[in-house]
Amino acid sequence: MPAEAPTPVHRLLGGGVRAASAAFLRLPWYVQVLALWAGARAFSAAVFLAVAARQGENPWWGPSPGYLEFVDIWDSEWYRRIHDGGYPSTVPRAADGTAMENEWAFYALFPLVVRLVTSLGLGWSAAGALVATACGFGAALLIYRLFRLRAGHGDALWGTALVAVLPVSPILQVPYAESLNLLLLAAALYLLVGGRYLAAVPVVALMCLSRPVGVPFAAAVGIFFVVRWLRRGRTPFPWPQAWRLGLLAVFSCAAALAWPVLAWLGTGDLLAYTDTEAAWRGGNLVPFRPWLDMAGLLFGGAGPAVLGLLVVLGALAFTSAPVRRLGPELALFCACYALYLFVFLNPQTSTFRLLLPLFPLALAAVTLSSSRAYRWSLVGACLALQVVWVTWLWRFTALPGGGDYPP
Repeated sequence: MPAEAPTPVHRLLGGGVRAASAAFLRLPWYVQVLALWAGARAFSAAVFLAVAARQGENPWWGPSPGYLEFVDIWDSEWYRRIHDGGYPSTVPRAADGTAMENEWAFYALFPLVVRLVTSLGLGWSAAGALVATACGFGAALLIYRLFRLRAGHGDALWGTALVAVLPVSPILQVPYAESLNLLLLAAALYLLVGGRYLAAVPVVALMCLSRPVGVPFAAAVGIFFVVRWLRRGRTPFPWPQAWRLGLLAVFSCAAALAWPVLAWLGTGDLLAYTDTEAAWRGGNLVPFRPWLDMAGLLFGGAGPAVLGLLVVLGALAFTSAPVRRLGPELALFCACYALYLFVFLNPQTSTFRLLLPLFPLALAAVTLSSSRAYRWSLVGACLALQVVWVTWLWRFTALPGGGDYPP
């Protein structure tokens, strides 16, 4: 049976969409990237506003807060305290010596940058959201440039768009350090992949003062150096490249320890940072143990088997062809970061947010298929999950025993 001819309305709409798409693709790459990012941030802002209208009583503001108030909750309070009063000179401890929650768990670079803006007259809520959002736009440009080192314009643009709409991407416009860290991490990876190892040194220094991604980054650079050195007989590894990459590896290791050392110097307590981090766990850090405990809690006796299956699936994913196409530097970083979370993270609802540094996998996801239906489905699923994330985790809904699951 012959297909029906399109109606004039359908022809007009189809022609309009094609003309708009062609006009968009004629724009400079940076305009395309910023336009996509702006659209994603506008969607997230609309979600925040819709959920804020339904926010009840909470520890920070009254019911139905405005946009700036609603995004200025949860850990933003800790950054505000650092912005206003700095860090404590001693680690607050309970009677049994256990460290209590305090500011040393939160790195200093973000509140320091916000302080530069508030010195111009803006209040914390506006300045914090402004700095976070601006850093997100900067990160978008660097993510695209990073992806272009491994893919063509179309795939790099799709990959950047997917990062822009990730389920946790609303965090990139709230007074948290995630967007600043994403900006610096994307810059560090861009310089690493581009072989500009000395230029990466100051970027890595700043990155390690924004959020705790220094350890997996240093591990990835160190492994990459060892692999390049062992393969120097088959793949040229000129001495200028070797010593620069080696220097970056050594410096990255030192930078990864910078914040724990600064906490030690600021308090006189060698374990100031690690003990403070443990305060959020309710006990001392035992590698891998939190994952085993959570698996047992969720799946009972089958927990270890489920966890083992998760590890196998992760190994298959990180050795798959789309991830290998990212190149050794990006694939190594993602694998090291995932392993870092598996060793040290206490899995909880915040885990979703902590997966954001795995953003290079967005490029692997879009290159899994060139189908537009597949790629639009990814975007649509992420947009829907943003609504879920903000409604479920960002909105405060008191649990029967008090408190709520953190975003």
